[in-house]
Amino acid sequence: MRVYILRWVEGLREEGFVGFGKLLVANRGEIAVRVFRACRDLGIETVAVYSEADVGALHVREADEAYHIGGAPAAESYLNVANLVAAIHDSGADAVHPGYGFLSESAPFARAVGEAGAVWVGPTPEAMEKVGLKVRAKELAERAGVPTIPGYNGAEQAGERLAEEARRIGYPVLVKASAGGGGRGMREVRRPEDLVEAVRGAKREAESAFSDGTVFIEKLVEGPRHIEVQVVADHHGNVVHLYERECSIQRRHQKVVEEAPSPALPPEKRAEVCGAAVRLAREVGYTNAGTVEFLLSAEGEFYFLEMNARLQVEHPVTEAVTGLDLVKLQLAVAAGKELPVLQGDVTLGGSAVEVRVYAEDENGYPAGGRLLAFDPPTGVGIRNDSGVETGDEVPLFYDAMISKLIVRAPDRGTAVSRLAAALDEYTVVGTETNLPLLRGIAATPAFAAGETTTDFLEIHGPSGAAGEADPELLAFAAVAEASAVRSGVDPFAASSWRQLGLHSFFYGSEPPGRGPVKVEVERAVGGYLARLPGEEPLEVEVLTSAGGRAYLMLDGLPAHADAEPGGGATVGIGGAYEKVLRHPSPDGLTAAPESVAGGLLAPMPGTVVRLAVGEGEEVEEGQLIVVIEAMKMEQPIVAPHAGVVVRLPFAEGDLVSGSDVLAEIDKKAATEGMEKRPVRYDS
Repeated sequence: MRVYILRWVEGLREEGFVGFGKLLVANRGEIAVRVFRACRDLGIETVAVYSEADVGALHVREADEAYHIGGAPAAESYLNVANLVAAIHDSGADAVHPGYGFLSESAPFARAVGEAGAVWVGPTPEAMEKVGLKVRAKELAERAGVPTIPGYNGAEQAGERLAEEARRIGYPVLVKASAGGGGRGMREVRRPEDLVEAVRGAKREAESAFSDGTVFIEKLVEGPRHIEVQVVADHHGNVVHLYERECSIQRRHQKVVEEAPSPALPPEKRAEVCGAAVRLAREVGYTNAGTVEFLLSAEGEFYFLEMNARLQVEHPVTEAVTGLDLVKLQLAVAAGKELPVLQGDVTLGGSAVEVRVYAEDENGYPAGGRLLAFDPPTGVGIRNDSGVETGDEVPLFYDAMISKLIVRAPDRGTAVSRLAAALDEYTVVGTETNLPLLRGIAATPAFAAGETTTDFLEIHGPSGAAGEADPELLAFAAVAEASAVRSGVDPFAASSWRQLGLHSFFYGSEPPGRGPVKVEVERAVGGYLARLPGEEPLEVEVLTSAGGRAYLMLDGLPAHADAEPGGGATVGIGGAYEKVLRHPSPDGLTAAPESVAGGLLAPMPGTVVRLAVGEGEEVEEGQLIVVIEAMKMEQPIVAPHAGVVVRLPFAEGDLVSGSDVLAEIDKKAATEGMEKRPVRYDS
């Protein structure tokens, strides 16, 4: 079968896609590079578009020609339909591939492409409109006999009606944006008193991301798996599925790890789920590549979630296990060709896993900078789809994903082992990445066992296994730094940090807002003693130590730690996960990580979308103060302690930079106010 596919592709190349000789990718980064390389195989000329931030980007270098389409913000460039249409005209492109994200599921843009005389490489605008609104898509699924989650998707959006429906469905519920995707406009609600704020936030986020604030409510399926089925349909009535992927491991509703096939589906359930996806595609009248997403409950029941009318980020794992090139299939279907396979021709072979490599800090916030080194692993069964190379600048204006690592093996166990080994070889210097998180996932026994539900990271991941303030982590970090000092590699040279043979180290705490934690380390027989406030001393044995790396043992628990000169240490416990522990500056030792002199700092650049309090208002610890939006996702900022809000420097709609002071809270004022209140004794 695969030999036949290769011959089919050769035939397409020989035909030269008559009337389809130049393609523009209305996107950037990894997906643009991916499409360009498929076009090169087929003899199609390529056109890139770029913003001011992407002048020297890899996708620009990969294309045959490139056109500037506006400023760095996406609204001025990659979301600017007029500028994109101008690039189509100027380049003479006769086809447009939208990639994923940006305008990939925009029916108006697809129509504009057609009006510009180019072929849209994707489903028809009518099909996109049918599945683009989740409420409409759910109705189509029900009509096609596809199971759906109990919920409310009515037109009435009044708060009273939504509260009534939530009570009828039964808590916990999910508030979801009808036009949403990627977790945007989604809120989990477990108590009736939290519904109003959840609806307000979901509407606001959805309006910003999709220009549509309509929401609906669904019953929350606890601890499910996220299963999706790849479908492809041509204009000749052929619809096939290419089996399923599992994308359950997510962070803030954003996928982190994907694999094919799912380890949770026995053959009969796989046939059910995949058959349901094909029925929905036929009901919609779908053409080209698309993905039907489902939730799979712990009891084995599956429910329709949504349909994505585009190519998915995780499509390489499907390619790895089916031997089919999805981008080339997309191009062929868009050119009017008939699919080269019937359903019976599509077979599964082996197992594949993909991880998304993000430029982000340890808290999951976007990070940028110049890549001083970018060296992905290579070898048998390893594929890298990257949008960057060494020397490239990673901008903060767009999605933080810079690359995807895909591994394939004859079976899942071997694929997981291959993934872990490949991640150990992955090198990125110049920006922080999520590689420690990915390495931790790959080394977790639950992942090896296929226990991959959507709450995986909460249960098994670094944040669930140990926070920054866990005594063992803090002890390992401090001992590693002390060991490095003794061996002549002083990672924290200021003399004020060491007193009378004791080494004192301060680390930020988790959750934020509780202030730095001091760890004192002293030499002891056979190792070190680490003392934390209010804790019994921990005895840590240093097995070996050289060049800033220490191999340690605490009560039989093995660890390794890398001291970072002036910055802290990276600790890995038992090979299961890694955590970065950083020092605050000496000047800020009395301040919480997110506050300086009583001020709450913005964790990342963004826009203030809501002020939840006013100046002069008393607030409690943990109370919502301000909400900022970055990358179309909202970030709530809460009070680290009780106090009085003395200053709110920014108004709703203002842009803020990372580390800007968002609010100042006077803890003393609240304390004084409490002291002046009369004491009341109740019998």
